[in-house]
Amino acid sequence: MGRILVGTASWTDKTLLASGWYPDEATSAQERLAYYASQFAVVEVDSSYYSPPAESTVSLWRDRTPAGFTFDIKAFSLLTQHPTKPAALYKDLRERLGDTKKNLYLRDVDPQLAEQVWDRFLAALAPLHDSGRLGAIFFQFPRWFPIGKRNKQYILDCKARCAPLRICVEFRNHTWMSEENQAETLDFLTSYGLPYVSVDMPQGYPDSIPPVLAVTADLAVVRFHGHSAKWTSKDIHERFGYLYNEEELREWAPKLRRLAEDADTTHILMNNCYRDYAQVNAAQLARLIPLE
Repeated sequence: MGRILVGTASWTDKTLLASGWYPDEATSAQERLAYYASQFAVVEVDSSYYSPPAESTVSLWRDRTPAGFTFDIKAFSLLTQHPTKPAALYKDLRERLGDTKKNLYLRDVDPQLAEQVWDRFLAALAPLHDSGRLGAIFFQFPRWFPIGKRNKQYILDCKARCAPLRICVEFRNHTWMSEENQAETLDFLTSYGLPYVSVDMPQGYPDSIPPVLAVTADLAVVRFHGHSAKWTSKDIHERFGYLYNEEELREWAPKLRRLAEDADTTHILMNNCYRDYAQVNAAQLARLIPLE
């Protein structure tokens, strides 16, 4: 069995800070990240989806964590073809757009401007990559991104654009993992060495993907989104506010061990980020699954 890293999709959520999970003495950003890294070996940076991080910030992440700690970075929304607020862009690029308040899509952006976003987003991750702390960049594609030749090519373009940084792929359009297309999707990812992000999430919604565990590269990734009854809520805490019980996690443990047998490294990330739910569940899973 390969190495298994268990962690969460946030360490700075405001409800987590209010939950009491951090020790009273961990009052600064530096102390909180150091404490998190003492409990888990991997973390997902979710804030990078909403706004690309500055290299100075990424350097602080590097400096505040021990060697061997791993950061997974969620790709900036513009690059995954999600709507993006103009205010999220770099200031000089935002000024080039003029006075607009409409959400931007990649298809609407001047190619040269988009190229600048790619360049700066990836360059900012250099401190993590150079220090061996960068795991993968998560490309979570939207529900309007169905299986097809053009979208497969876009995934390959993302892979090439990010190289030598690794990417992995999560879908939110059901056509990729429908019964008739599932084998094609996994074969496509395997043939190009692209890690598939397996998910546990509410079912029966337009963006629902079945909980299929699959290894398509030397890295395997599983993200747990919970089973909130308010999955369609615009309030992210309502959407992800789900605490897995011990029985649910015990059912997952042997499946995750089997998955890890086919990968060199497996990242298991709890994305049920409300209060300390993700941290509590990640600690439970870490006890249930051998980590080495």
